[in-house]
Formats: sequence, structure tokens, C-alpha cells
Amino acid sequence: MQHFRPPSRTAGGGRRGAQPVGAAHSAVRAALAHCRSHLIGIALFSALLNLLNLAPTIFMMQVYDRVLGSGSVPTLVALTAVCLLTLATLGALDWLRSRLLVRVSARMEDVLASRVMSAVFAQAGFSRIQRADALRQFDTLRQGMGSAGVLAVFDGPWALIYTGVAFLIHPLLGALCVVASVILLLLAWSNERSTHSAVLAANEAASVAYANQSQITAYAAEVRALGMREAMVARQLRERGRSNAIQTSASLSTGNHVGIIKFVRLALQSVALAVGGYLAVKGEISGGAVFAASLLLSKAVQPIEQIVGASRGLLQAWEARRKIDVILDTVVDAPSTSLPVPTGRVDVEHLTVLTAETERVALANVAFTVNPGELIGVIGSSGSGKSTLLRALSGAVAPARGWVRYDGASYWDWDEAQIARHIGYMPQEFVLFPGTLKENISRFAGDLGADPAHIDTAVIRAAQLIGAHDSFVRLPQGYETRIGLGGTGLSAGQTQRVALARALYGDPRVLILDEPNAHLDADAQYGLIQLLLTLKRQGTTVIVAAHTGDLIASVDKVLILNEGRVVRFGPVVTEKNNPLATVLANHKSA
Repeated sequence: MQHFRPPSRTAGGGRRGAQPVGAAHSAVRAALAHCRSHLIGIALFSALLNLLNLAPTIFMMQVYDRVLGSGSVPTLVALTAVCLLTLATLGALDWLRSRLLVRVSARMEDVLASRVMSAVFAQAGFSRIQRADALRQFDTLRQGMGSAGVLAVFDGPWALIYTGVAFLIHPLLGALCVVASVILLLLAWSNERSTHSAVLAANEAASVAYANQSQITAYAAEVRALGMREAMVARQLRERGRSNAIQTSASLSTGNHVGIIKFVRLALQSVALAVGGYLAVKGEISGGAVFAASLLLSKAVQPIEQIVGASRGLLQAWEARRKIDVILDTVVDAPSTSLPVPTGRVDVEHLTVLTAETERVALANVAFTVNPGELIGVIGSSGSGKSTLLRALSGAVAPARGWVRYDGASYWDWDEAQIARHIGYMPQEFVLFPGTLKENISRFAGDLGADPAHIDTAVIRAAQLIGAHDSFVRLPQGYETRIGLGGTGLSAGQTQRVALARALYGDPRVLILDEPNAHLDADAQYGLIQLLLTLKRQGTTVIVAAHTGDLIASVDKVLILNEGRVVRFGPVVTEKNNPLATVLANHKSA
């Protein structure tokens, strides 16, 4: 039975299956479950803190009502000692609570950071902005979980304690606390409504600006050489200005509400003092209760004021949580069976691929079969889909529908690490990473604890296969030469050789090469052809996209693409009037 794979924007990049965004399982909620003991401790300490916060109020009432009335110094000393001990306990509990909150943030890092990074690499359907923004969103969530706003949320429910004590002193004071809380809650709700959309829009604009800036600065030398420096600066300033304008609007709105809330709180405290004074004059409460009334109202509304002040950070953390759930919920690591080493047979069935950004059809219903040990050439004009096809074969992009199968098993049904060991892929953009030359060739196997001696042997073998060993050892630090971001420190030819050696590392069963001869001279191209023929004789399946006629003339079969569709797939022939031969001849002359 034929199955349909959903488009990559919803699930396509997920390894071996995916679930809809917004599924019942929340990855962040599951991570918070690992912090349950810390959160329970914070809740417990918050309860004790809010109970102990009554100590200054009770102390003030006792001093006014007992000490001043009796003139007893020993009573004053005893009350002061008890109050100081209570405040010391309060300070210790607050310190412990803050440390627990820091631990929650650290635990989130331990539990989620690796999953987020792994999901970003695993999800082939993410846009460049989503990838660049993923860890920034995670850091926003982690920092939000460690902010004072979270403590205010824990303190919020305990405002009922202060309201209850106010009712015990006098019902009118309790009613005043309720009214004050309702007014401030309405102001907080108004603040959230007026800033929610602006904060989200500002975050999105900032994400785009940061992603674009990261790409532009990575190619700063090229920007300067092309005379684009001023234009790129102006463009970045325009994007940052758009983001800052939205953020400024949101900040001004929040500032207005914070100011209003502060005024209302202070005004209500004064009203509470006045009401307390009136009740004291009437003899309904004691003199000490007058000042206690003002303190109790302040404590009752303080969490609301703190939450409003931290609302922007809390809102950003909430939105970051949603985005992280999207990232993690669309990637499901299902159990996989360890399959035998592939023989090199590749079956492509009804393969359709959409572009990540525009969802334009890049490949449409592509189908062909490659037998073990065959050398396949992929040709076509620019934009015909050659690179997209090779990216799909290597697992770099996920199909909207159809399959790429290795020995009958879909790529997404293989264990990711296992199938990657048996596929050597050289992209059109060589894409080297910061590290040593040896680390890049070995695909950073040393970071996973691989045997150093085995790595050295495999790296040197790959370099010798492409005839680059002598040139590599002549570098300043040989195989330990450091490579900068994007391959800086090496020439274009050296970068290409490193990328080709990386593709050959570990003797893969399938070799996928995109324009491997782009920067090679005639002798190097001849050496590349001989290498591919040698690999073919050893049983390695080779699929190569190229524009050079000599390389294409050496293949067993050619796959001709035009506008994402297969025009011809078959052996190289030279008979006159054969359509395939005509296309090949035209391709060579081009």
C-alpha cells in the first residue's frame, strides 16, 4: 500500500515519523516534570515566606498596642528579638528559593538543550530563520524560568492571606483589599491586551533581523569586496529599526500601565491608611491596626504589580515555550531496527520535494533505480533540480511525498547515525565547520568518543584516495590546521578537497557528489574520474552531478533533469539520432 508523507513544513523533516504541532504531549511540560522537586520546593518556600511576611505587620501592631500602652521594655526587646529571628528566617528562605529557581533554569538546560539542538538538525523542513532562532528561543525560555517574574507568580495566590488577615482586622479593610486587587488585575489584563501582539511582532522582527545579520556577517569579506558594505549596513539598520520601533511601542505601553498601577497602589495604600484612621477614631480597631491596614494592602497587590513589571519577559518566555514545543513535537525519535550494511542499491519512488521557504515544487514525481556499484551522472540546466535531488538522496531535505530507499528501506526508517556512516555526501557548497582539518574530514567523530587511532587511519586513507595527503601535510599544522567559520584559512581548492575527503571518510557504500570538479584543473579532474572508476570497481555506488563532459562520459547511466522532472534515465550511448546521445552532445558543447 502506498503511503503519503505530509509536507515538510508540518512533519516532513521528522525522523521516522512525526506528530502534529500542538499535540497533547508538551516537550517543555515534560522537561518541567524533571524539575518537579525544585518547583515543589519553590512553592513550599513561597508559602512560608508569605506567612513570615506577616511578621512586620504583627510586630508593628504589638508595639503600638502593647509596648506603647504598657511601657514595658522587656516586652519590646522580646518582640524585637522574635521579629528579627523571623526576618532572618525569611531572608534564608528567600535565598534558598532563589537558588532553587536557578537550579530549575540549569535543569532545563540539561534536559532540553540537547533535544532542541538535535531537533534543529533533524528537522529538514525548518527554514533558515527557524534554525537560527531555535536556541535563542530556548535561552529566552530558560532565562524566563529563572526570572523574578516567576517568583511573583508563585507569590500571587498567597495574596489571599493578606486579604484574609485584613478581613480579620475589619471587614471594611478586607473589602478594600479585594477592590484594590480587582482594579490592579483589570489594569494587568489591559496591559496584556495592549502589548501582547506588539511583543510577539517585535520578537518575530528581531528573529528575522538576527538571522539575516548572522548570514551577512559570515560573508563580511565578500560583502566588502563587492562594495556592498554600506548597502548591507543600511539594510540591517532598516530591519533593526523596524524591530526596535515595535519593541519601543510595546515598552511604552507597558511603561504607561506600570506607572498607572504604581499610582493606584500608592493611592490605595493611602486610602487604606485613611480608612484605618477613621475606624480607629470610631474605636472599631486599635491604633496599630491603622498602619497594619496599609501594609496588608501593599502586600496583597504587590505580586500583581511585579507580574505586570515582568510581563514582557514572561510573555516572551511563554511564546518561546510554544515555539520550542513546535520544534520538538514535529520530531519524534521512534525506535528503529539495526539493519544490515547496505549494498548500495538506491530506489527513488515518486519523489516530490518542495522548497523550504516558498514551497515551490523543486522535484516532481522523480523515480529511478540505481544498482550497487553503478556510476550515475546527473545533468541538467541551472535550476533543474540536480542539487535538490542529491540533497534528498542524502537525507538533507525531506520529501513532500515519495521515498528514497536504500536496500528497500526508506531513508527515514534507517537509524540516522547508521545510514549516515554508509553515505558519503559532498554538497555544492562545501560547508566546513570551525575545527581542525582532521576533525572536518572525520565528521567530528572524536567528539563522540571514537578511537583516535582509527580516526587517524580513516582520515589519511580518505585524503590519499583523492591525492590530497601530500598537500595536507604541507599545511602549517598538517591535519591539525585550524579551519575557521565557513572554511576560512583554506583556498577554494583546498576546501573542496577537504569536503571530498569528508565524503569518502569511512568507505561509504553510496557516494553522492554535487559538482565535485568545480575547482579542479585538468589533471585533478582526470584523477577524480580515475578515483570514481576505482570506487565503482570496488562496488561503491556513485551518484554525481557535473557539467564537465569528460566526467559525464565516464558514467554508466545519466539522469537528465529539466524543471524538476526526469527527462531521460539510461545508459550512455553514442548512436546517431539517439535522443539521449543528442542531449549529451549538447550538454558537452555547453
